[in-house]
Amino acid sequence: MIDHLSFYATDYAATKAFYTATLAALGHGLVLEMTSTWDPDFPTRRMCAFGPPGKPVLWIMETKTAVTPRHTAFVAQDRAAVEAFHRAGLQAGGKDNGAAGPRPHYHPDYFGAFVIDPDGNNVEAVYRGPA
Repeated sequence: MIDHLSFYATDYAATKAFYTATLAALGHGLVLEMTSTWDPDFPTRRMCAFGPPGKPVLWIMETKTAVTPRHTAFVAQDRAAVEAFHRAGLQAGGKDNGAAGPRPHYHPDYFGAFVIDPDGNNVEAVYRGPA
């Protein structure tokens, strides 16, 4: 259903570094980076996108003011990837919001981890499968 989505970053460099690390743990990388020279209100706005090769799915867009935090969950291929995502997020400056582990109150096979990114967004990696 979703083609792409955007997060907004008041500290573009820190947020880009955070997603570079956490999404690499899930097998995704930086796909595209640009500056919005066409925007007369913010022609130096930096933006980048992450996803599988050739598919910019998650956009990080520089902003001058903070916005309301969001929650997004990324698919992990297994429990080890969820754990790697969580470790990478903490090492990249994120704040722990729930260590990797089962969450049976969501679903019997739900295994997730939560990290707060540099702009306060709650990001998660989730694996829905047997141990």
